[in-house]
Amino acid sequence: MSNYRAFVFFLGLLSCLVRFTQQDAEFWNSMAQENLKRLLQKQWNTNVAKNVILFVGDGMGISTVTAARIYKGQRQNRTGEESKLVFEEFPDTGLIKTYSVNEQVPDSAGTATAFLCGVKAQSGVLGVDDTATYNNCTSTLGAEVDSILRMSKRKGKSVGIVTTTRLTHATPGAAYSHSASRSWEGSFHMEEESVDPRCTDIAYQLIMNNSDIDVLMGGGRRFFLSENKTDPELNYTSYYQRKDLDLVDEWLRRKQEENVTHSYVWNNMGFNAINPQTTDYVLGLFESSHMEYEYRRDQGPSGEPSLAEMTRKAIEILSRNDNGFFLLVEGGRIDHGHHATQAHVALLETVMFDNAVQVAKEMTNDDDTLLVVTADHSHAFMMAGYPSRGNDILGVVDTEIGEDEMPYTTLTYGNGPQQRRNLTGVDTTSFTFRQSGVVPLSSETHAGEDVPIYATGPMSHLFVGTHEQNYIAHVLAYASCVGPYPGRCDSPSVTGSAPSGSVISFFLLFLSFILCTS
Repeated sequence: MSNYRAFVFFLGLLSCLVRFTQQDAEFWNSMAQENLKRLLQKQWNTNVAKNVILFVGDGMGISTVTAARIYKGQRQNRTGEESKLVFEEFPDTGLIKTYSVNEQVPDSAGTATAFLCGVKAQSGVLGVDDTATYNNCTSTLGAEVDSILRMSKRKGKSVGIVTTTRLTHATPGAAYSHSASRSWEGSFHMEEESVDPRCTDIAYQLIMNNSDIDVLMGGGRRFFLSENKTDPELNYTSYYQRKDLDLVDEWLRRKQEENVTHSYVWNNMGFNAINPQTTDYVLGLFESSHMEYEYRRDQGPSGEPSLAEMTRKAIEILSRNDNGFFLLVEGGRIDHGHHATQAHVALLETVMFDNAVQVAKEMTNDDDTLLVVTADHSHAFMMAGYPSRGNDILGVVDTEIGEDEMPYTTLTYGNGPQQRRNLTGVDTTSFTFRQSGVVPLSSETHAGEDVPIYATGPMSHLFVGTHEQNYIAHVLAYASCVGPYPGRCDSPSVTGSAPSGSVISFFLLFLSFILCTS
């Protein structure tokens, strides 16, 4: 920094230092100065992203991130507010606008189509553009769009999907299927709705049209097993199972014909037996429906792996490809906890999602791997009142009660199935406790505000700012030279610094002004 720019900055900063009390000045000043120093020394990473990992916290809006940060810290016997989730340490942060083409507040299908396929679509549809209409089979014919997963596979990369929901659910479904309805997960739904036979269900599309996906791990066995098979965990046949064919058997048959090493697993015993150094393809279906919430997950041989464990195994398998890989990781049950207005469930799922990000961060290198963490949408979830610093984030506000003479929790919902009641003597920290919602509904709803995006690695700076949700897929493709952006790989990789000169001087003066007036 030149003497002139240093003078400009510190002149502005000096004027606001008097606002700090002597007691905490050194702590807060040191923290801010270290952060400022890091940002001023930052350089842009414009390398080619050999690998891309997209983490999606389903329903993980900013209020969820804030509450989960505090919850994580309090689980470590700290006050919590000063804590950080792993992805909050990523150098580049932005905001994403989540609306679909026909709704201000979106669903997870239209949003997944946007951030995976690069185009906005109607709510409820998967892998199609805006010419397709919800629940109209024939409208999808010719409206199909490619996902970043398919683009990466065509480029010779390995690809994978890891989720705590059903593999046929909205977010993973948009990575490989084209459907006018996210509800058409299995043949059961197609038959029940008498859907035009030209359209096939999502599970069918996964195995019959996308069996080249290297790693698939999640729930949803019931849409893959035939009706003449007993579910190995339930010990009975679900009425959702198929009448046409057994898709697990079909997957196994194809892998045998291709003469590739493969493994189909449905519990921890099978999962732990997978050798990632010798296994080319994995199909893991760990539950008949969604995988279990973390708080009740069986960690024994008959149970199922955590999201972090699945992420580790997937990276170990996919990283053997010299061309690189694309991996989609979804913490899908954050959303389900919120819909039930069970904040403790949602926050624990968020922390477990953060653990998966930690695994990926440890296993990869910023030089060649782009890590992106975002959400598909937010929830009508809020943190309010004036609780004391360090007050249990799951507890009641400790400084006041409502005008109805009843205590209230710091975390509440704008709508949902549980209405306000007297919480005296109630354990609000229980996983089964439901926070109250203002508007009575059978299930709490999504919210429409922007969601955060955090990134590190090649081209991560392109996410800074506020962007449309479909922009995400384009940055992923551009960074990794796939899809419509193959030409970028013809240019040499460079690392550029931020603008300098008078622009920086102005920035420093402006920053000091913000510090003074905030």
